[in-house]
Amino acid sequence: MLDQFRKWFHAAVRRLRRVERRELQDFRRWAEVTENLVHLSMLVFVPLAIVLVTTLANAVPRLSFLLFPPLAAGSYTLFVDPTSKYSDPKRFVAGLTIGAVCGLGALAVSNSYLTAPGGQFGVNALGAGLAVFATGVVTWPLDIEEPSSYSTALLALLVEPSQQATFVASVFLASSLVAVLFVIWREQFYEQRATYLYESMSGDDHVLVPMRGDAAGQTAMLGARLAAAHEAGKVVLLDVVSDSDAATAQQTLTRDTIQLDIRSENGGEPASAETRPVGDGGDPATAPASPEQTDLEAEIDWLETHADRIETRTGVSCQVVVASDHGSPAKTTLQTAAETNCDLIVAPYESQHGALTPYLQRLFRSESDVVVHRSRSDRTRWKQVIVPVRSVSDVAHNMVDFATRLAGRSGRVAVATCIGSRGDRRRAEEMLADLIEPYEGAFETRVPRTDIQTFLSDTASQYDLVMIGASRDRSKASRFISPPTFERLEDVETDVAIVDRGRA
Repeated sequence: MLDQFRKWFHAAVRRLRRVERRELQDFRRWAEVTENLVHLSMLVFVPLAIVLVTTLANAVPRLSFLLFPPLAAGSYTLFVDPTSKYSDPKRFVAGLTIGAVCGLGALAVSNSYLTAPGGQFGVNALGAGLAVFATGVVTWPLDIEEPSSYSTALLALLVEPSQQATFVASVFLASSLVAVLFVIWREQFYEQRATYLYESMSGDDHVLVPMRGDAAGQTAMLGARLAAAHEAGKVVLLDVVSDSDAATAQQTLTRDTIQLDIRSENGGEPASAETRPVGDGGDPATAPASPEQTDLEAEIDWLETHADRIETRTGVSCQVVVASDHGSPAKTTLQTAAETNCDLIVAPYESQHGALTPYLQRLFRSESDVVVHRSRSDRTRWKQVIVPVRSVSDVAHNMVDFATRLAGRSGRVAVATCIGSRGDRRRAEEMLADLIEPYEGAFETRVPRTDIQTFLSDTASQYDLVMIGASRDRSKASRFISPPTFERLEDVETDVAIVDRGRA
């Protein structure tokens, strides 16, 4: 009974941990969207700023509480759009302070020279208009227009004569405190959000390439160039063979081997798979060949030749793995990725009856990040990349990151979104600006008023690679009515990379 309870307890703990990891992963990907991150930060840091200022006001009773409404509004303006012209900390402090000074100046003029009756609160109506006018006249030529400065100018009309100097000092000190908090948040977190939140920026550099099909060599080079963007990058070339061939692979491989355990589909005994690090001496092209060289030996020579070529051209460490096939190549591929610590699978494109093969569909349903490469030529460098997106998302960030890796400093990345004939161009341009802002490199943004298929048919030939999302979040009904974009690009004679984020 006690043993059963322990088993139940440990199973419950493991399940809770899986749920916790899944929720954390979902939250992280939700926070990758810049709009969500900004609003979340606003909900946290604007109240924090008000707490700090209130604490200061309580500690120094002479500080005026009248400044809090414009301060809260100005703080919101800072955080809600960190890249706008109104999110300048100097403009924020100067605007509020000048508004307070102009308000006090208008109050003095109205008390001395204007005789218009006061309102309900005893505020001179002409003085209120003069305060707003003076604030606009002063801030406009100085280019420090701040929306909250007008409310600060009006509140200055309610300040007692003995508190006027304290009010101006309160505005300056409180706004400076908020500005310092904003600068720290923007420079240390917002501008570095790609490093903290975007997993591909620090990962997806251990790449597994299943060597399948005639274009496997080009796909392997694509995976190598993605890995080469990070210092710790590596590439693993995988060949899946029968049990009998795997048993003789150790005799065929002439260099150091490492034994891997790849479990079968039905949970049977582990099959053997050997891997040898390339680059430890010798040239497979000149190695002595047996007169009775088998197909497996030729296959391994082919793999080793590609591995050496990858290391020579990209400088990335490359390994070769030969694994046993137990009836499910996709299962073997995923298990090999786990055994070799690969966080990205780059596979050649395969189609069946106009759709992806079951092998690729199984990879897309896995927890691994996957890139499927359809090669239209012998291209092994991709310096001009176009990335069509629908919205800002974790997949969109992955695509832009991968595109910048491939293009490098000398290449060019175009990010596009199609809005149709009635779409909001301004909103689309702002979305693309938010998407590319965390990344370095040469970017162009395009907002065509057409559908994605027509746009790519007309423009894809200008680029080396089209990088699109897998659209896995769409329902079966949506896919039936409108097939995924990559299935409608058969006539595009440009390389295509289909990107999908794994779901833990």
